[in-house]
Amino acid sequence: MKLINVPKAPSAVGPYSHAVIQGDLIYCSGQIPLDPKTMEIIGKDIEAQTEQVMRNIESILKYVDSGLDKIVKATVFLANLDDFHGMNVIYEAALKGHKPARSTFQVAKLPKDALIEIECIAVKELGNN
Repeated sequence: MKLINVPKAPSAVGPYSHAVIQGDLIYCSGQIPLDPKTMEIIGKDIEAQTEQVMRNIESILKYVDSGLDKIVKATVFLANLDDFHGMNVIYEAALKGHKPARSTFQVAKLPKDALIEIECIAVKELGNN
């Protein structure tokens, strides 16, 4: 098992790694819409926050020679399920036609009062990192 911490991703806000690699799977910790430099939430609406979350996930996956097109399962946590459509439009655009398995839940509250958090599992080609 290899623990991954990415310099260009937002720092962890708790005792966890950005991702863990086990075999050819990458388990990415949940990402909220934090700016990696300021550690502040980006955007006031679901669209802007979803874009930042997807950028954060992409930076983690790129660091380990993977990408958004290698996601096999995503879990989306929303502060308000009424934001489903807005999130879905940005999520779909970020994945450019790739359609991994996914679950979406409304939760009572997210860290730093974010509107969204996404965690995922992606594949990685063996022999990289």
